[in-house]
Amino acid sequence: MILNYFKTAYRNLIRHKSYAFINVSGLAIGLAACILLFLVVRYELSYDTFRANYDKIYHIYTQDTYSDGIDYTPGVPFPALKALRTDLPQIKSGALFSSFGSQVTIKEERETKKFIEDNGVFFADPDLFEIIQFKWLIGNPGVLAEPHAMVLSKSTALKYFNDWQNCVGKTIKLDNALDFRIAGVIEDAPYNSDFRLRVVGSFKTMEDTKTMGYTTDWGSTTSNFQVYMLFPDRLTEANVEKQLLALSKKYYKNEGNNKRLNLLRPLKDIHYDTELGNTGNHVIGRSTLLTLSLIGFLIIIMACINFINLSTAQAVSRSKEVGIRKVLGSNRPQLFWQMLTETNFIVLVSSLLAVFLAWLILPYLKHVVSLEEDLSLFNFQSFLFLTCLLILVTFLAGIYPSLILSGFKPVVALKNKINSATVGGISLRRTLVVVQFAISQALIIGTIVAITQMDFIRSADLGFNKDALLLLGGNTDTLVLKNQPAFKEEISKIPGVQIVSFASDMPSSDNNSGTNFAVDHKPDELFTLYLKFGDEDYFKTFGLTFIAGKGYDKSDTMTDVVVNETLLKKLNITSPELAIGKTLRIGGGRWKTICGVVKDFKTNSLREEVKPIMISSKRKRYQLTCIKLHTQNLVLTQKEIQRSWDKFFPDYVYTGSFMDETIERFYQQETQMALLYKIFAALAIFISCLGLYGLISFMVVQKTKEVGIRKVLGAGIGNILYLFSKEFALLILIAFIVAAPLAYYFMNEWLGNFAYRIDISPGVFILAMLTSLSVAFLAVSYKTLKAALMNPVKSLRSE
Repeated sequence: MILNYFKTAYRNLIRHKSYAFINVSGLAIGLAACILLFLVVRYELSYDTFRANYDKIYHIYTQDTYSDGIDYTPGVPFPALKALRTDLPQIKSGALFSSFGSQVTIKEERETKKFIEDNGVFFADPDLFEIIQFKWLIGNPGVLAEPHAMVLSKSTALKYFNDWQNCVGKTIKLDNALDFRIAGVIEDAPYNSDFRLRVVGSFKTMEDTKTMGYTTDWGSTTSNFQVYMLFPDRLTEANVEKQLLALSKKYYKNEGNNKRLNLLRPLKDIHYDTELGNTGNHVIGRSTLLTLSLIGFLIIIMACINFINLSTAQAVSRSKEVGIRKVLGSNRPQLFWQMLTETNFIVLVSSLLAVFLAWLILPYLKHVVSLEEDLSLFNFQSFLFLTCLLILVTFLAGIYPSLILSGFKPVVALKNKINSATVGGISLRRTLVVVQFAISQALIIGTIVAITQMDFIRSADLGFNKDALLLLGGNTDTLVLKNQPAFKEEISKIPGVQIVSFASDMPSSDNNSGTNFAVDHKPDELFTLYLKFGDEDYFKTFGLTFIAGKGYDKSDTMTDVVVNETLLKKLNITSPELAIGKTLRIGGGRWKTICGVVKDFKTNSLREEVKPIMISSKRKRYQLTCIKLHTQNLVLTQKEIQRSWDKFFPDYVYTGSFMDETIERFYQQETQMALLYKIFAALAIFISCLGLYGLISFMVVQKTKEVGIRKVLGAGIGNILYLFSKEFALLILIAFIVAAPLAYYFMNEWLGNFAYRIDISPGVFILAMLTSLSVAFLAVSYKTLKAALMNPVKSLRSE
């Protein structure tokens, strides 16, 4: 019997080719989109879940509460590690320090190899590897107890030495400053890990040499130094939070409403924390994954709506078939399962096409979302998901049409008294069309808002000039510092170079180096001051605007300092001129004079408020060369700069990048979301139009005689177009009324992630509605025009 059902389904597909094409293509596209989204979401949710003790590993971060807000830092002060081990001895604590963009130099007999580690050189102690475990191919975590010991991943050892099995004992130099001995090799972490440690030096080296900014000052924090903990059995998060609160009271200077304390973040939340981030390559919010899952579900719903609408509309032409089957003895359950089997057959055909489409698109998926590895389509999880999806789609799309068809009364069906108005109810099909277009319009509104916000970000006034700014990463060893003045003088003479500055950091970046500070010989202020260091040309190079005072003179050390407007506001200094001449000190250092105030510039991405900033000279921190270029002959100018770089710094790899590209990377996830919105909005419109085209095709067939009579009575082409379009236009307007408030709510929540954002204007909704109406009209215009232009004699005769 089941085989007979499939035969009937196949014959119906062949007999009604146009409807079969619309149903199969709509379902296939929807299923393919769902499969791809499932692969992405499943992959993102798998991050670090393979690790032992996954649910017992925690990261410690810092919360600073001020009278006017709260700041979070993923790092802790350096001395916090020893304090944690002393005050919480029952918990295993491990240190991890990140240094991005470091250079590794390997000197061999015949050649010298140089590598830039953009993914980070890390410093860790042995305890970290008991918390975040790796497979050790050579050595064990204990090797990191010694200073100047280093561990490499297998792939990194192959890259450095072409042989990972015999690399132990060899020497490498980090940033041309520190020598390390290779003491072990670990297996590469999977791509779906936020701890892809490739180069790991012993944390003991930092402590002994006082490098990488290591300090014992409790008032200084850096996001690069992080501590992880492994909870023993029966120890709860709440208990440890209480102990951390006691530790914070003991070591931090908490006064009044201003408090600093350390809190816990479980490993299972780290990959999805867009505020604190992680040490991996990217972060994705759980809300983003939920949005992707919801979009996939809505796309499938739209495809199912197409199927239901076309199936119920097509039921008129199958009424006699149902009547005959009932007369010959078929009962309603048999007819119901026959129709459901036919639906299942169409879904199976669609799924095969969907898998093929997903397989074709999969290699290009990494250009849309942040994926380093190729995802596998053919695995057990994908098979299980597809099976569940097929069952769900079969029932969603098939149950209602099957109930309608199997419920025909034989007498009515055989007398051909069933028409499109009585099959399933016009109101149901209208409701489904409204739902379909409400989804489409919500996605269109989301797309317009996302694109507009990203355009706003790209064109926003950052408070400095980011155009044609070339950034060269380097180091601050003695040789580099010695050659910096001569290098600056030489490249300043290159015709395409406007001005050159050395700095610790560009004005806007992900770096947040903060410290305690005091003003005018008063006690320390109860909020963090963030630091940037640059030479006397820093302000001209980046186009920073002075609103009071001026920049400092040339100096190798801190003399005078420049601050921003936000710092004055937090200090309740009402006029920039009043700040000039006041004294300021950081940590427990000497007092410096404020010589200038610059207009606020965006210190981080536009997701964050501007931070209180101090800028001063400190040559030992100048690891960045910032070069303002003329826009003509950029390629030739860069070649000249590289020649000078190789001349003065032959031991360092030339790494040039433009500042606008660096800032663009701040918003990689938002840019990808905007692209995803575009893609899925286009898919939603396409599926909606498929459904409209199918329905209008059926309506044209049903109203062939009516069109002929109207034309005989004098109706023109416009009248016929109006006849077929008015209902759909009304339904789209109703869909817009449903979609607009929902889209506004969700996109307003998304924009809440930005400190600087657009307002959602009425124009966004008008554009979305006009887009839907225009596309819908195009979808139905071909068939309606064909019906309107048909000879009425022919249309009447065809009836």
